Amino acid sequence: MLRRDFLKVISILGFSLIFKIKEVKAEKGGKTMAFVEYKPINFKEVRPQLWQMDGISQKTMDEHIKLYEGYVAKYNECMKLLENLSDEEYNKANATYSLIRSIKVDITRAIGGIKNHELYFGHLGGKGGKPEGKLLEQIERDFGSYDRFLKELKATAMAARGWAWVAYDYNFKRLFIAIGDEQNTFPIWNATPILGIDVFEHAYFIDYGTARAKYLEAFFNSVDWKVVEKSFESLKL
Repeated sequence: MLRRDFLKVISILGFSLIFKIKEVKAEKGGKTMAFVEYKPINFKEVRPQLWQMDGISQKTMDEHIKLYEGYVAKYNECMKLLENLSDEEYNKANATYSLIRSIKVDITRAIGGIKNHELYFGHLGGKGGKPEGKLLEQIERDFGSYDRFLKELKATAMAARGWAWVAYDYNFKRLFIAIGDEQNTFPIWNATPILGIDVFEHAYFIDYGTARAKYLEAFFNSVDWKVVEKSFESLKL
């Protein structure tokens, strides 16, 4: 087994970061398999403003980041299990229960937990207000007005059990507001999310108890629309 470390540069939601990742190669059946261990983003370095928000406390952010890091750990754990899955386990694949089924289901929750939170943390820490430019034009085209858009988005967030999303749908050529009840439920294929609202209790219970509506007000007072606008413009529609 060969291990080597190297640096990789990625760009996420308008900011770049450099981090160390580990590549693991293993010989199996004469073929080389590769698994790259994913490292959590250090949000205290790339978005320190997340710990300076009005309405979402530092304590909430500290606990929320731990959950995100847990999803990263479970993704890596699942990938390592797949890396080393025996031929016997592959041959036992079964829709009622099998180890590969369990891993394949659970890894989607881990991946969702990573991507969802990186989007969410990436556009928090702003000053609220309302979007401008091409994004506002698209909102007004698809929803009639920003107020109508905001009403639907807030109601969706109140109705959701986990997430509310704003995504651009390439088939219908419009923005769409969707519910996600889990990290890995109700995906809309051929669409790109540009804004996500975490409405699991862990996102607000420390600060607001069960008063989700108050948390949503804090979210919209802290959203960084410049980041969301940049995400939308990067779609190059």
